[in-house]
Amino acid sequence: MLDATMTQQLRQYLGNLREPIELVASLDDGKRSADTRALLTEIAALSDLVTASFDGDDARRPSFIIRRAGDAAKWVRFAGLPMGHEFTSLVLALLWAGGHPPKVSDEVLQQIAALEGEYAFEMYFSLSCHNCPDVVQALTLMALYNPHITATLVEGGSFQAEVDERGVMAVPATFLNGEMFASGKMSVEEILAKLDGNAGARAAARLADKTPFEVLVVGGGPAGAAAAVYTARKGFATGVAAERFGGQVLDTLGIENFISTSYTEGPKLAAQLEAHVREYPVDIMNLQTATRLIPADRPGGMHEVVFDNGASLKARSIILSTGARWRNLGVPGEQEYRNKGVAYCPHCDGPLFKGKRVAVIGGGNSGVEAAIDLANIVGHVTLVEFDTKLRADQVLVDKLRSMRNVDILVNAQTTEVTGDGARVDGLRYKDRATGAEQHVALEGVFVQIGLVPNTEWLKDCGLELSKHGEIVIDGHAATNLPGVFAAGDCTTVPYKQIIIAMGEGSKAALSAFDYLIRNEAVEEIAQAFEAA
Repeated sequence: MLDATMTQQLRQYLGNLREPIELVASLDDGKRSADTRALLTEIAALSDLVTASFDGDDARRPSFIIRRAGDAAKWVRFAGLPMGHEFTSLVLALLWAGGHPPKVSDEVLQQIAALEGEYAFEMYFSLSCHNCPDVVQALTLMALYNPHITATLVEGGSFQAEVDERGVMAVPATFLNGEMFASGKMSVEEILAKLDGNAGARAAARLADKTPFEVLVVGGGPAGAAAAVYTARKGFATGVAAERFGGQVLDTLGIENFISTSYTEGPKLAAQLEAHVREYPVDIMNLQTATRLIPADRPGGMHEVVFDNGASLKARSIILSTGARWRNLGVPGEQEYRNKGVAYCPHCDGPLFKGKRVAVIGGGNSGVEAAIDLANIVGHVTLVEFDTKLRADQVLVDKLRSMRNVDILVNAQTTEVTGDGARVDGLRYKDRATGAEQHVALEGVFVQIGLVPNTEWLKDCGLELSKHGEIVIDGHAATNLPGVFAAGDCTTVPYKQIIIAMGEGSKAALSAFDYLIRNEAVEEIAQAFEAA
């Protein structure tokens, strides 16, 4: 099951085990069970602290639990093989069960251990899903640190009947005590916030205790990360407040146009961005949703950002880098069937539509790439484009047109997503040339029609926004408000690209530096005057 490189890496990782661990498998006579037996046997052969047995009695077969030897109360179960994107999750489960400390704060571990009640999590993932590992690893950590929490992590492709029965049409999908708990990517902090009613109040109290920053970056994507590195290197007290560090990059799989790196993946790049920022004394405040900006009343004064938990932060300068999100179709049926056949991540959810008919809405690079990827998984793809021609790079268009199980509809306006009440069953579109309406029978709709800037919270603060909701900036990344700068996909800068966002974040930071050295802090001047 493991190639030579993986075997050598895993042997090194298992050298970090501090306590013996047990792998207990429940198998049948199928090929997947044979592969599971082979994998666990190989793992056990790499360390004297790992034992594998095959006498488990769980109904899900193949599946196996990982637990510390002698501690039957704390375990995590993998149903199916955790390979692909989940191999790292398997390695971490082995290490954590064996006493190797996780890279999370003591506060998070204490919060996990303090949870009372019984929590039986079941979570469905696909091996191609780049959003799933965060949830898998979060639930694994929680199950191995609290005996009242169990986590069963199910590879959907190995349990298709179960996936269909529970109506899982998007991953990651998480159930708690038999009921739907969450759909989509979540960190351990986000899961704890949903379970721990006092988490929000504690987070607000921590924010309220912070002293004002010289630079506060709102948003933690590529633009925000670059800005934070640049201002920290200038010696300014810098904070980053973000809903999730990494931003939309976390939802991006293959990245092939990041200059100097021929290929990387979004979650990997996001982790590298955060690691770089943490090399400097930057205060990263995650899971913070900004709701209001109160600009300073004069140059050198304090700006204030209010968050949804009621707390606020102050800073002499602000860099807005809140990014953008996927644009919705805005047609009947889209919201009703979200996660019931309407999806936005072909890499995550594509495997759940194996052999089925799906549509992709959008003929730009994202849409055409999605159609190409899906055509290798599903039975048939219909690409629907509003314009009279596809707008993607020609190399992608040529590749798409070469695929036999793809139909391309141009000059077509999507008017409705149809369904039977439980899941998608088709799509209506209007031929813009003739006005005729058509219905396409299918089981999934993947929406890929561009981005919307995350700027709604800035509409009433005096900040100039474009008609599209983008923050208007000049060549120095400055807004119309003194001391407030902006960068990345939330701004009017053309071409929403990762590498451009990084450059714009760096530019905004240098402009903030120039602003700060030219405008003395009025509060400090006032205090000095009072002291004299």
